[in-house]
Amino acid sequence: MLDTIDAVMAALRDNDARPYGRPRTVTAEELVDAADRFDDTGLRAMALLELMEAYEYDGERSKAPVVFARVLKLWDADRGSFGEWASQQVFWRFKWVATSLLGTPDVPLASVRRWHGEMRDRYRAAGHDLQPYYAQRFHLAAHIGEDVQDAYELWAARPRTELSDCHACEVRAAASHLVRQGDDAAALDAWRPVLSGESTCAEEPHVSHAQALLPLLRQGRLDEARSSHLVGYRFARGKSGLVRSVGQHIEFCALSGNEPRGLEILAENRDLFGVTGDPSGRLDFLTGVEVLIAGLARAGHGELTVSGPPGRSWTVDTLLAHLRTEADALAARFDARNGTAAVGSRRRDRLARRPLLAEPLALGVRASAAPELAAVPVVPAVPVREVEPEPEDFGALVLRARELQLLGHPDADRLWRRIGERFTAGGEAEVTGAADPDRVGTAGQLRAELAERRAHAALDREDWEEGAAELRGAGDLFEREGLAGRALAARTRALVAVLVGNDPGDGDASDGDGDGSGGSDAAGTARAVDWAALDAALALADELAAAPGGPALADDDYLVVLQCRAYAAHHELVLALPEPPEEPPAEQAGRFARTVTAYREAAAARGSVRRLTVARQYAADVAARQGRITEAAEELRTVIAELEQAGQPWHTPRAYGLLGQALLQNGEQAEAVEVLHRALAAAARWADESYPFAATYLMAGHASAHLGDTGAAIRALSEAAGRFDRKGPAGAGDAARTRLQLADLLSTADRPADAVAVLESVLADAAGAGPEDRLFAQARLDLARGLFTLDEYRDSAEEYLRLATALEGWTEDLHLRTMVAAEAAVALALADRWEAAHAARSRALAAQEQWPQTGPVSAMLRQFARLVVQQEGPDGLEQALARLAEADAVRERAEPEADAWYLRASVHYERARAYAVADRYEEALTEADLAITAYEAGGERAETPRAEAVRLAALIEGTDLGRPAAARQRLAAAVERCRAYGLEEAAEILADLRERLAD
Repeated sequence: MLDTIDAVMAALRDNDARPYGRPRTVTAEELVDAADRFDDTGLRAMALLELMEAYEYDGERSKAPVVFARVLKLWDADRGSFGEWASQQVFWRFKWVATSLLGTPDVPLASVRRWHGEMRDRYRAAGHDLQPYYAQRFHLAAHIGEDVQDAYELWAARPRTELSDCHACEVRAAASHLVRQGDDAAALDAWRPVLSGESTCAEEPHVSHAQALLPLLRQGRLDEARSSHLVGYRFARGKSGLVRSVGQHIEFCALSGNEPRGLEILAENRDLFGVTGDPSGRLDFLTGVEVLIAGLARAGHGELTVSGPPGRSWTVDTLLAHLRTEADALAARFDARNGTAAVGSRRRDRLARRPLLAEPLALGVRASAAPELAAVPVVPAVPVREVEPEPEDFGALVLRARELQLLGHPDADRLWRRIGERFTAGGEAEVTGAADPDRVGTAGQLRAELAERRAHAALDREDWEEGAAELRGAGDLFEREGLAGRALAARTRALVAVLVGNDPGDGDASDGDGDGSGGSDAAGTARAVDWAALDAALALADELAAAPGGPALADDDYLVVLQCRAYAAHHELVLALPEPPEEPPAEQAGRFARTVTAYREAAAARGSVRRLTVARQYAADVAARQGRITEAAEELRTVIAELEQAGQPWHTPRAYGLLGQALLQNGEQAEAVEVLHRALAAAARWADESYPFAATYLMAGHASAHLGDTGAAIRALSEAAGRFDRKGPAGAGDAARTRLQLADLLSTADRPADAVAVLESVLADAAGAGPEDRLFAQARLDLARGLFTLDEYRDSAEEYLRLATALEGWTEDLHLRTMVAAEAAVALALADRWEAAHAARSRALAAQEQWPQTGPVSAMLRQFARLVVQQEGPDGLEQALARLAEADAVRERAEPEADAWYLRASVHYERARAYAVADRYEEALTEADLAITAYEAGGERAETPRAEAVRLAALIEGTDLGRPAAARQRLAAAVERCRAYGLEEAAEILADLRERLAD
């Protein structure tokens, strides 16, 4: 309750902690009203300042001047009641108002200049330096295109003050000026402290990342452009206050050859078309979108469906026409206000730009084929790292590749690919011609190593059988060269490689080098572990390690054997684990403990941090699965710290992924999202193609959904589905299940069109689905309901009928036949396919006798009654009454239901409507009263439909029967009742009707 000053202040503090957006803005408006009830200048000022801030960052800048006028009135009347912060903000917010007035074409330029004068005079009177005033003069000059350089120098030459914009924002303003002057290189040099993250604020470096995109492209600094796009867009996405930045990211996509990505961003931000409170930002947004759409039109894609303003469907051609009309008019309004052509000229310059690169710039994110999915990864962008150089000498190249392979460094893959290319082209001459051929070894050894790399590549793409076969082949090649240790390591990997594709876990405790784990995302049919072969491998490893004259296998090869055993034991234990808190089977648990301990101790003794941390990840994963989350989390944090300390950060993604999974399992969703983002970012940075991206995105989506961050959840699930798609047939089931979750989330978020698009993509693969395939059946049911919600009744009915056909082969859940027939009948009726609708109604009634679904069948019959009288008027009354009689009979024959009151009352209500349409008003009023009485049995949850029945009765009684006094009396009692139950909206509707009847 906001009945005290302290309560309002507490609410203001709470609102200040909320993210910017419509909910915060609405609350701020309510708090201003609450503060106005108190004669407290300080409180009212704080509420107004909070509202002004909400408008500033929610794309409603044009409302700020009116709010600030109230602040100034309070300031002039009682400035002593303003606290230190509020007093400082009075002068700070002069700049916000100046920006708002300049960005609104309906405000005359003279009014903008008068405000600048007001700002100057108040600053002087308060003893403040005028640098912020000159900054506003510069922004005005830049906007209208007159005396720009002089205004810039007057501002830039003055020292900063406590009321100056923050350093990062001033850097952005100076750099943007240089860009407009055509000096991209100088601009980027000026931007360096902001783009590097050294100088930041609430909006920076993110806004600068958007503005620097094209200068970076033009300067050929493509890696930085990629990073700025990923970093900047992730921040700007969906923010009304950053509508200009979103438009700049879309333009960047168009000019960097990433049109699909641009369409994806457009789809995700289509609600920004409704942001009208910042006309200048809106113009920049519309122009950025037009750059993309115009390019698609020039390329001949005029009929391509794209996302535009909500409320209708768009193609490239129709959206382009819309954009041109609105944006041209808006630019013309600015130029008319300004008396110059500067705004229109800048818009024309942007539209004249063409792609800046000969080839598309790879952004490292997947662009969905269906832009309405908005499949934007939630990976935070990271600085582009320096990659390992490729030595020119073949021998040096091989030796460096081996060193990196021993470390598990991701650049080893690239060097080995280069080795393979050169060896294929030059053959043994490459080996013999190396600067140090003795250290390189034989050509046969190199062939074995290349076979091993092919095996790893097969495992990365989850071709387990091929990977195992290549490992066995590599073992044979190593054997021929007398490298027994390398041969043993390869063959042992082959023993467990086939287990990876059947890994039951979602996580991955591998180091990603193919040592018995490749990061499977999905479960398969379990295979038994060949412990006899693994025991023999260990015995041989021990024998080779103790060979006379020195070990015949390297330390890492010995550790590979132990890791494969540990992985096999982990795989076996996970398959056997019961639900916590039951104890795991003693045999599997004991074997796991022994193998992991042996692996950990051997790795520690040999100083291999990489292998030691893998052992710990296995233990942490099992601990998490057994419910020992705290233990697992501590172990994984230790793993991450040790890898960072050892200078091997490329191994951290899996540890982060497992930690995120454990946190999610423990209900710590916020931290889980952050950790999973780190995992994805690190894996992307180090180009770890074996990392289970799909499963990690899926977990991030679940965590975000739990947090109520629907947008992030939608993005994560979209990307997860796309990542599963990349697996081909092996990932099809996971992709479909993920999209079902995505569609459900979209529907919950009131985005039925998006949900329908997702479901249609699922069902595109349903041709081979059998009658028992429940996954596709659920998808088709959801699709039918989604199409119904979109008023696409004919398509909805077709999906229902397809589902009904599939259900004919089912032997369980037979009640679904009844439900589907009932819902199909309504869709057919609304599609005006009455013959088919009546046939479906008959099927539903017949099915009701065997597999009752009283609620859906009754709803079907009531809907039929309503539709008949809507279409046929009084002539349809007899048929409508027949349908309602059927509904009563269905209810009476069914088993007693908890909601029988609703079924009874609803039939009375529909019968009242039907009688009223037929001008049989006394009978209509009787039925309405029966409905009101029947709703009484439903208790509090029946109050809303009861209020609607009262409204109908009052209309009949007061209007059709000519008894307004009785109707008003009925309504007065109902209004009081609704308010007693907290149904304010219903109360207002009834009160309004009462007033109209009084007239």
